[in-house]
Amino acid sequence: MAFREYKIGSRLFGVALGGSMVITLYMPTVDMTSVAVTEMGLTKQLSYGRIGGFSYEDPFLRGDGKPKTVVLNKDPKTNEPIETVQAFVYEAGTPFPSGINHPRTLGPGATELSTAQGRIEEANHDNGAVFVISRATHNGETVNYIENASATRGWQPSQVLNAAGDANTHLIGSGKIMFVREGCWWCHTLLPEQTQDWQYFGIPPRLGDYNGESPTAFGSDRKAPDLLHVGSRNASKEWMMMHFFNPRLVQPHSIMPRYDYLWGENDADGKAIDYDAWRTAYNDYAHGKTVIPPDVPNYAADSEIRYLIDFIMSLK
Repeated sequence: MAFREYKIGSRLFGVALGGSMVITLYMPTVDMTSVAVTEMGLTKQLSYGRIGGFSYEDPFLRGDGKPKTVVLNKDPKTNEPIETVQAFVYEAGTPFPSGINHPRTLGPGATELSTAQGRIEEANHDNGAVFVISRATHNGETVNYIENASATRGWQPSQVLNAAGDANTHLIGSGKIMFVREGCWWCHTLLPEQTQDWQYFGIPPRLGDYNGESPTAFGSDRKAPDLLHVGSRNASKEWMMMHFFNPRLVQPHSIMPRYDYLWGENDADGKAIDYDAWRTAYNDYAHGKTVIPPDVPNYAADSEIRYLIDFIMSLK
């Protein structure tokens, strides 16, 4: 009799768990596919890549296997000047986001345009591809969609990266990994509420802003300012560098921890960073022994702090 009760309980538990998964995973997916993706939604999924968190291509959360976001002022194929465009470079082997793998998640209009005019189904994972966001009219409405520029314009990943240069290349997808790994979402939300929040933090997001983003990073609690539009409120990379190296440089009573270790061992010039000496100089400044705080070292091109700052600056 006891064994029979255990079987009934196990089955009921399975039904309850399965039902909760349908409610939390399947039903929101149905809602999203019925809503057209917004320009923000396209930008996020194309700049973040397939997974913006733990994944098989990046099991240790180092920012591996992510696309690169570049700003182009000239055609990488002809070198002719063009109107400034943002392109998303997926080098060979970089996993495509869900909008490329599963176009129906883009919603009405964007799905049809991305496949017919954008030719995203021709994108080849093994060769890599370059994507841009384009606009066209669908059923009388202006719709944003994904264009596979490798197919429509002949742009190849290596060409685009060379044309943009390192200064115009942003590692936003790797930066979201840092945001998740370092626990920034424990204190910072990415979800302004429909209250007086909008007066300072910016307008609340729409459902279409999350088509293709996996996972979202809404945040669990707000102990610090919301960051969804922080790149519009503060576009100073120098301020961000000081804030992450030691938040007390810009906010004397900040409770935010230091993230100076994300600079790594060497600065932008290849010189070793002496953290002990820097902290000693900062303590002298904090206690009034010196008037000017020590300079924050400029980060190397491959440092994890570059990833994180690129991600934060992209939130607009």
